[in-house]
Amino acid sequence: MSETSQARSRAQEAAGTEHVPPQTRGRMDEASTTGESLRSYAREGRSDMGGMGGIAFASTLLFLAGAYQIIVGLTAILNSDFYVVTASGLAVNVNYAAWGWVHLALGVIAVAAGFGLLTGQTWARVTGIAMAALSAIVNLAFIPAYPLWALVVIALDIVVIYAIAVHGKRGETV
Repeated sequence: MSETSQARSRAQEAAGTEHVPPQTRGRMDEASTTGESLRSYAREGRSDMGGMGGIAFASTLLFLAGAYQIIVGLTAILNSDFYVVTASGLAVNVNYAAWGWVHLALGVIAVAAGFGLLTGQTWARVTGIAMAALSAIVNLAFIPAYPLWALVVIALDIVVIYAIAVHGKRGETV
């Protein structure tokens, strides 16, 4: 250690201060002048409403995934000629009306869970993650019928699972 740095450290010890990194100097000075502790300062920028953006994002994605499932379901029920392959060419050999009812049911439950997630309901978090996982599996089997749409819905389901898992609990504190 050089003489200058030793002298500086002795002066800081005598004054009762320690070296504070430049990026935190202003923050700590503000906290010390107002008499707040560092713990209360750390909470200052993190209000209870901070998680609502994530909740809104997760519930909107879940609502969109449900709406997509409803569209796929209604299309399969009302117009089975729309799809690329016949029902016998699907991974699971059932007619399009059966697929349509499955997609429609998944979509309605996902939309309901999306609205429940906005209100901070625990059942909506559990149901939303379960519906997104089930939707991804169903669309995996539905890829031969309409590949691009199924892949988009699978990707959306994965993002829904992530968003609910990461941001879902924050809605309970509001």
